[in-house]
Amino acid sequence: MNRYGTDGRRGRRGTTALLALTLAGGLLLTGCGAGDDASSGAKDTAADSRGGSAPLPAPDRPRGEGGQRYEGDTSTGEGEKNGDSQQVAPDPDHLSTFALDVDTASYGYARRTLAEGRLPDPATVRPEEFVNSFRQDYDRPDGDGFSVTVDGARTDDEDWSLVRVGLATRPAERQSERPPAALTFVIDVSGSMGEPGRLDLAQEALGTMTDRLRDDDSVALVTFSDEAETVLPMTRLGDHRDRVHDAIDELEPTESTNLGAGVETGYETAVDGRREGATNRVVLVSDALANTGDTDADTILERVATERREHGVTLFGVGVGSDYGDALMERLADRGDGHTTYVSTPEDAREVFSEQLPRHVELTARDAKAQVAFDPETVAEFRLVGYDDRRVADEDFRDDRVDGGEVGPGHTVTALYAVRTRPGADGHLATATVRWLDPDSRTPHEESGDVASDALDDSVWEAGRGLRVAATAAYFADALRSPDGDGGALPGAPGLAGLAERAEGLADRTEDEDVRELAEAIEEADRLA
Repeated sequence: MNRYGTDGRRGRRGTTALLALTLAGGLLLTGCGAGDDASSGAKDTAADSRGGSAPLPAPDRPRGEGGQRYEGDTSTGEGEKNGDSQQVAPDPDHLSTFALDVDTASYGYARRTLAEGRLPDPATVRPEEFVNSFRQDYDRPDGDGFSVTVDGARTDDEDWSLVRVGLATRPAERQSERPPAALTFVIDVSGSMGEPGRLDLAQEALGTMTDRLRDDDSVALVTFSDEAETVLPMTRLGDHRDRVHDAIDELEPTESTNLGAGVETGYETAVDGRREGATNRVVLVSDALANTGDTDADTILERVATERREHGVTLFGVGVGSDYGDALMERLADRGDGHTTYVSTPEDAREVFSEQLPRHVELTARDAKAQVAFDPETVAEFRLVGYDDRRVADEDFRDDRVDGGEVGPGHTVTALYAVRTRPGADGHLATATVRWLDPDSRTPHEESGDVASDALDDSVWEAGRGLRVAATAAYFADALRSPDGDGGALPGAPGLAGLAERAEGLADRTEDEDVRELAEAIEEADRLA
């Protein structure tokens, strides 16, 4: 009998359930976020033994009143949450819906924590951000919108597979071909930012970025400690780069962290300098350790959400520091239709500010959501790995009033599912559909892709590079979320020691520096655990 039990429900491991993630994530340069109305209602489920015909993807109408509830839930419809996402529900719902998300901050912060000789807090580990930290080679669409790739492979647990849903946008335009950018940098200059690897790192990267932006791009600079101040209003670069450099060079740490004032002043400055036809974005650089002024997250978040709704200004959150308010930064980016990343080295900072930000200021899709329909004749149960704070009610998939994610060119989004197929099942397995709005006309579009059971590779460890890397990252996150740091709740979990060996071999075969860093992080986690 496998770990999940004969009835298909996952058994409880060890002495305690894994920690659930309850705080929102966000996107950094292009932004993805589920809105307030897109919360409970989407569920990972166990299939009805009666089987039935294959479901149609993305139903046009709700499937029932109120939705189904998870095992153990008697009140909210959200059910008991464990660290490997929600419990498998016993009702025959074969749809899974979520807002797109390409955050990577969780993985970057985990690597920083491990390098300092500590295991990360399980509450800061978001599996989807580990998975989306690695390059994928999905086919790209010719124009705006998405391509859809669905594949998978068998795990070492009988009848369990990992199914990968990959979404990709077109390649990023050359600098000369993108729209101009109007970027408001909100820089934390509180006392804690004086530690090495915080404000000094941001100043170096901002200076390099200033030289690489175009003449028709604009930059504003807001600082905050106990109070907030606009030190540079929205300024076209052109012949004013020296003015921007001077403002950056003069930044120095002062007192406490009034994050609320910084966010409010930053958005006011962004709105005052808003440019029609440009990408208007607030870039928040902080350790997100609010301790002065308005420290209530909900109040700060409402300011972000209001400015987003009224003026279309999105948020890019850049986290720094070994002590880092991960949860607050994620929630800010979520409500600001943005996303987050984390930087800990000069190389990280240069990549984010000098390469990613200028290249991805354009948007290709708004309010993007994905829905995966699993075939009840072949699938007994499934579970989405991560995306705990990105779930969208299934019936809201085609409700364009419900927030999805904002995505730009050159991005990929990967979602992994743990799927238990019926013994001897053969045929259609799943259909994945992505829906998005044109960023200018708000016209809705959809694209779909599917996979059959005979297309699953025999072993996830012998699959193609992209799927193996995604699986390794997911297993790593899953192990870090378990209390003892070993094993995890995903099917076929090899444990940290076994995973370290797998990752080392994968790094040798691919000669990929990012995969090498992943293998080193797993080895360090195994040593600490």
